Amino acid sequence: MKQTYRTRHDQLGNTITAASVDLIKVYEQALHEFQCYRLDPVATVRAALDRDPTFAMGQVLHGYLHLLGTEPSGFPVAAASLGAAQAAPANPRERAHIRALGHLVRHQWRAAGGVLEDIAIEYPRDPLALQVGHLVDFYTGDSRMLRDRIARALPDWSPNLPGYHAVLGMHAFGLEETGFYDRAEAAGRYAVELERRDAWAWHAVTHCMEMQGRREQGIAWLRCDTDAWSSDNFFAVHNWWHLALFYLDQGEIETALALFDGPIHGAGSALILDLIDASAMLWRLHLRGVPLGDRWQAVADAWLPHAAAGNYAFNDAHAMMAFVGAERSGAAASILETQAGIALEAGDNADFTREVGAAVTRAIFAFGIGDYAETVRLLRPVRNRAHRFGGSHAQRDLLDLTLIEAALRDGQRALARALIAERSDLKHMSPANRELMGRLEVEQRRAA
Repeated sequence: MKQTYRTRHDQLGNTITAASVDLIKVYEQALHEFQCYRLDPVATVRAALDRDPTFAMGQVLHGYLHLLGTEPSGFPVAAASLGAAQAAPANPRERAHIRALGHLVRHQWRAAGGVLEDIAIEYPRDPLALQVGHLVDFYTGDSRMLRDRIARALPDWSPNLPGYHAVLGMHAFGLEETGFYDRAEAAGRYAVELERRDAWAWHAVTHCMEMQGRREQGIAWLRCDTDAWSSDNFFAVHNWWHLALFYLDQGEIETALALFDGPIHGAGSALILDLIDASAMLWRLHLRGVPLGDRWQAVADAWLPHAAAGNYAFNDAHAMMAFVGAERSGAAASILETQAGIALEAGDNADFTREVGAAVTRAIFAFGIGDYAETVRLLRPVRNRAHRFGGSHAQRDLLDLTLIEAALRDGQRALARALIAERSDLKHMSPANRELMGRLEVEQRRAA
């Protein structure tokens, strides 16, 4: 039976091409789930597509959802959604989304971000353009656009509009990444008041506390309503990881390990975003000399299928941590070989790899074989531009910690002192920073 299409409107007033109002409602439910990072937005939008595979925005959302986790297996699924969307009836705004999806399928992050920017300028109440654009800014390390992409749209939003909490939560994270911590925290808290289950808003407030070294408040914030951000939430692992960071900074190693063995990696998730958190937590513990037993082995096993994926340099660095920790020399060599080839190519990930990723991944490898001087040599030139290969300030802090530890182990005490002083200036009450300075002073007395 031939579908009858007409121009309809979503609940925010955007025109949308759909065969029925019911399809739009299912699409909006999937979008809400995506905004809160909970339940299963893929299954929800799939239900709409099962009813009408020519629903353009349903195919667009389905494609985006398969790309934004940087899973290599998601690209062919997204490519199929792209093909279906290209053949579907669509209006100009929807056609622009289809172009953005096409760029992402081809690993063209920056071009996709530009198209999404133009959509949001013309249609500031397009929540999907704002959210996907925000995540593209995160993956490309564009902290200013993390903030300003959302700030541009804010005048067109108000608390009575559905999804306003998500816009506030995204703005909060952009404010935090650009150092406006008080405004960021206020916006994030307000977002949570409006939508208790908005995991991104919880995450934005948590980042403020992490960057300011407010350990006790960070623990209290995340502990006050764990169900809100962890129940049926596919972003839960990352927020549990943040909670473990607070305990780790306090020196509560056993609590951090318990969180790793429980909600961070106890279920053995093989999703790349979860593996990044698992690698990052174990590497921090590894730098401290904490015995980790066989924990590295399970994480390395999960990374193994992606050793030669070469689709995102930030992932490569975290896979290398696992292979170094688990002493998987073959897998480590595979990453280095893949990155060497990627660096000769064109495209965004080639830029990420050339500018930062290759040096970081080789530095981690060098640390693993005890070549601490090489680790220092590789990390020093790139740490101040490391945002260019994505991640947050909190995630990239691992590079500074690795550089400090390598300097200490290589006997570069003047450099280590400078780096620890720099770190302590930002988090002067941090027990972990005091511990690093104490180690340095012991080393200096021994050398005297």
